[in-house]
Amino acid sequence: MINTYITHPTVFPFLAEKPWQVVENLCEQVSRLIETLGDEYEVKDGVAIHQSAVIGHNVTIKAPAIISANCFVGSNSYLRGGVFMAPGAKVGISCEVKTSVLLEGCAIAHFNFIGDSIIGHDVNIEAGAILCNHYNEREDDTVYVHIDEKRISTGLHKFGSLVGDGCRIGANAVLSPGSLLKPRTIVRRLELVEQDPV
Repeated sequence: MINTYITHPTVFPFLAEKPWQVVENLCEQVSRLIETLGDEYEVKDGVAIHQSAVIGHNVTIKAPAIISANCFVGSNSYLRGGVFMAPGAKVGISCEVKTSVLLEGCAIAHFNFIGDSIIGHDVNIEAGAILCNHYNEREDDTVYVHIDEKRISTGLHKFGSLVGDGCRIGANAVLSPGSLLKPRTIVRRLELVEQDPV
């Protein structure tokens, strides 16, 4: 199922068939992957940063995390809860990325929140977009996804989005929990994506 949305990357070998399973076990997976990295990474307190990566001022990165070759993390950003950035991924200034996989060539602009999500190759997310990971307004806050007209429970209380390769997400757009975007989807500025409107 996940291969319908993204090209499977060899740099992150732990992608499961169901994207929410990746998110659920991401901390463990990133920690295991850190143990296999070469000398081109500096590893300190569970955070691995490639020597070619650029990290801005006042960035907080909490373990476990991998920042791969030629990545960029802008000033005042906050990465936590298990984060994997594939080669060439970019995070702009003042972003929060939590428990997420960012694949090759994706670009997250400034002032974004990316929660419990998988971002495909060559995705561009403009400023101020929010990938929500939790329903605080529902009595049952379990996140559901819709696949082939079927409503499927993830079994999780926190799961954000699977954003397919080549997607474009406009400024100040909001993706509700459980959003699955097929490759090259365009989300307009200020648009709300709500695939499970219960």
